[in-house]
Amino acid sequence: MAVGYLTTVVLATVITVFCLVPVRGPSLLFWFSYRLGLVFNELPFLALYGLAAATALAFAEGDIATTADRVVVALAVIPAAGLAVVARRGTHTAAVVGRALDEALGAGTATRRRPPLARILLRPVFRRRREVRRVGNLRYGDAGRRNLLDVYHHRARPEGGPVLIHFHGGHYDQGRKNTQSLPLLHRLASQGWVCISANYRLRPASSHPDHLIDAKKVIAWAREHAVEYGAHPEAAVFASGSSAGAHMAALAALTPNDPAYQPGFEEADTSVTAVIALNGYLGTYFDGNPATSPVNLARPDAPPFLIAHGDLDELVGTDNPRALVNALRSTSTSPVVYVELPGGHHAFDLFHSFRFEALIDGIEDFAAWVRSRAEPARQTTT
Repeated sequence: MAVGYLTTVVLATVITVFCLVPVRGPSLLFWFSYRLGLVFNELPFLALYGLAAATALAFAEGDIATTADRVVVALAVIPAAGLAVVARRGTHTAAVVGRALDEALGAGTATRRRPPLARILLRPVFRRRREVRRVGNLRYGDAGRRNLLDVYHHRARPEGGPVLIHFHGGHYDQGRKNTQSLPLLHRLASQGWVCISANYRLRPASSHPDHLIDAKKVIAWAREHAVEYGAHPEAAVFASGSSAGAHMAALAALTPNDPAYQPGFEEADTSVTAVIALNGYLGTYFDGNPATSPVNLARPDAPPFLIAHGDLDELVGTDNPRALVNALRSTSTSPVVYVELPGGHHAFDLFHSFRFEALIDGIEDFAAWVRSRAEPARQTTT
């Protein structure tokens, strides 16, 4: 029997199962499935490429010589079909995002775009763009490397752009800037946005409200310094985040200019124009403190929110973000766009996948809607 080929088919089958069925325990199996799912649920065609290449090589080298070998080839159809289902789920994202935008913001908000097929199929992990420059490790606070941020801006530095701030995930005890949502940051920066990705203090050395204070410092820094990289002096500021970073962005948006979270910079403007929360812990509080739950902070003047969550998220169930969606929709005068991504797992924002590219299109439409309302108001008050 062609043992090497059999191993490839078994591995492809395991990957397919982990993509189709989220595993939540036991812990060792969970972490193994989670790591594989991070890549292959977003990029299933990589596994398909490998399976097809292994099959072709096995035939070319004459390894498919026995009945057992031919049975293995036949069985390879099963993971191939499963991976095709995984890929198909990703391609459904555009329609789901479009419906969510039109329902929350009005018919015609969503625009249709062609997915960048070459980038998705051939260069999914290469997130840089030639027209975007990254300025790294700028200091915004006094907590060493945990108070550093990166700025992404167009090399031509066009003036008058909006600002996007992104906070990484990692359950508040790990993670770093320059790892998550990079396709989003590079896309927007290529269009004249000033995008910021920031580190912040982590547990166990720090706890709430340290994380939130750092988020406020980043917002204050952006309002003071983003103009140096092409932002409008009174730019719309969007707070975004992944996982724990989405929790941070929501907390910051729902506590605007609160001096309790701005020690030493109480007069700084830390309000934000809108929030983009990706796979977030949004109905959860940390460190035994209910004040760390965004649900408990929902308010009538909350900014618009776009909340995106995978319906197969193995870390945070959909009941969690829905709690904040319901709280905001019953309290806030601003709209809430809630997108439940078909087949999406946790951390779907790492690569140029069909799912994330379609969501970025939706984020652009959401931002255009917000800016069309926020910027005329800004102009009439200046």
